[in-house]
Amino acid sequence: MRARTSASSRPAVLKFGGSTFRSHAAYQDLAAGLDTRIRAEGRPLVVVVSAMRGETEGLRERLHEVNPHPQDATAAGLLTTGDLVSAHLLATALHRAGRSATVLAGHQIGLTTNSSFLWARVTGTDPGPLRRALEQHEVVVVPGGQAADGQGRPTWLGKNSSDLSALAVAAAVRSDTCEIHSDVDGIYTSDPHLVTGARLLPHVSYNMAALMSLHGAKVLHRRAVQLALRHRIEIVLRYNRSPYTVGTRIGTGGDQMSAVIFNQRSSVLGYADDARADAAHHAFHLAGIETVRQTGGPWVAVVGGYVDVDTVQRAHGIEPGRYLGVPVAEVHGSKVTAHIAESGEDALHLAQRLHDRMDFPFAGHGPQSRLAGV
Repeated sequence: MRARTSASSRPAVLKFGGSTFRSHAAYQDLAAGLDTRIRAEGRPLVVVVSAMRGETEGLRERLHEVNPHPQDATAAGLLTTGDLVSAHLLATALHRAGRSATVLAGHQIGLTTNSSFLWARVTGTDPGPLRRALEQHEVVVVPGGQAADGQGRPTWLGKNSSDLSALAVAAAVRSDTCEIHSDVDGIYTSDPHLVTGARLLPHVSYNMAALMSLHGAKVLHRRAVQLALRHRIEIVLRYNRSPYTVGTRIGTGGDQMSAVIFNQRSSVLGYADDARADAAHHAFHLAGIETVRQTGGPWVAVVGGYVDVDTVQRAHGIEPGRYLGVPVAEVHGSKVTAHIAESGEDALHLAQRLHDRMDFPFAGHGPQSRLAGV
């Protein structure tokens, strides 16, 4: 039965990454947690979900088996289906739990983008579809990363863009918080799965979170942080399994911090001179791809992988840069020192050494609170 809510009650906006869904049973587990949340708060939910772990890359491999160089519009149409499957699986688990739920796909949620099909940027938001769905259902499930361009064609907001979808939804329904659930409960001084001694940062400013994301931190999408700042939406980072631990809050305040950031899928490209490096950096920006123009030489760091860098460069008439290695960023407050490791394994060892010699007077040591339910 539909939970009773006051007209002024704003929905809670929650996002669950692909690591949440390691099996089909995980959808039932999450549905039970959402049911508990609705009982406790009596307000509707918008839940943004990613594809099951490995699903999107499986689709990518199948696509490239058929055509090694597919058109971007075709790739966007296929790769977004993994998130849509995940959304419908959660919706049916909610139905089984006795909750009213519906799915709004990318072309239905009111997000309009440009026509950069694989790295699209949101150009407009119509809150009407979400608000109407929330009047009829307790839970609206949204597949992450999906949108449509001005002609209604499917577009993709890029790899790991469910965060961006969640913040866009939160802005549309005027929520003052957005909860991001993943297999890491917050922002740490380095990747806690890989670096020994990484410490939790309980409070991080929008600017620091965006800086860390730009250099490869995998917890949040940088444009999602920028959107949160624009609309003053607090981001609450939580673990994606019961008891859904709260780890980090991102907002206007934040502790002074140090960190070591690396992503083994990132790469540094070297060019003949600064002018060519600047041109490459600009080309990647036009394509919607995150890059860092490094200051130590004519180098550009392409953050996060999953990018056909040669195709982007050729499309803009740029001679492809040569691979130099994996970027590792050492952060002290707003100061960033860039390093280049020869390989992903070397990047991990370098990150551990840099982290071991850091002083962390302001870093937390563990989750700040534990809450029952989602």
